[in-house]
Amino acid sequence: MKMKQKTAAENQAERTKENERADSPMMRIPEEERPYEKCLAFGERALTDAELLSVMLRSGTSGESALDLSRRVLRQFGEDALTGLCHQSIPEMMTIRGVGKVKAVQLKCIAELSRRIARSEYSRSVCFRDPESVAAYYMEDYRHEEQEKVLVVMLDGAGALIGEEVLFQGTADMALISPREIFLCALRRRSASILLLHNHPSGDPTPSEQDLAMTVRVRKAGELIGIPLLDHIILGDRKAVSLRQEDLL
Repeated sequence: MKMKQKTAAENQAERTKENERADSPMMRIPEEERPYEKCLAFGERALTDAELLSVMLRSGTSGESALDLSRRVLRQFGEDALTGLCHQSIPEMMTIRGVGKVKAVQLKCIAELSRRIARSEYSRSVCFRDPESVAAYYMEDYRHEEQEKVLVVMLDGAGALIGEEVLFQGTADMALISPREIFLCALRRRSASILLLHNHPSGDPTPSEQDLAMTVRVRKAGELIGIPLLDHIILGDRKAVSLRQEDLL
């Protein structure tokens, strides 16, 4: 069977692609300094934040390697670079030169995966019967929120986390939040006890009269069902109030 011979145009196109690859920004970096090769040679822990990010972004922009783009993206957020990725929206990411919709989605997914891994590791060491430990665990997720979120945290008999669910997001009217919805979640997960958390976007975690009234309703319902409400923690900006610690539960 005869092999089809390439035309002169096809050969020229291949040579052009090879020249473009050889002249690409990443190929101009010495091989031992390229993130992929460096990872294979020395392991992933040898890579800088920018190098790790460039491996996941895979490509840069015209005249700029993925590594250069990654360095520039991280410089955009200053000292708080990695946390900054978590708190930027996709449209905000797209204002960075060289970051279009695809790369903005990649960056957000990288940040979210990192956040979930960190939370998964941290949750094993959190004491959910200690209000300060619980507040610290949820603070970074909630202190930047512009709307109120109400979260039910479900625990097993040993006080370990078995699930959590956002019950409400928006301008919360605590009077409208039903204990029924809360305990349906708890019963589905066979919870032994629950915690309630919600944030105050103002940054001030001082409980309102509605917060207190809703807490009493939930506590009483939990006593009847046999799933006690251990605490209701209100998160502000780097501050939190535990209603149990304040003897308001």
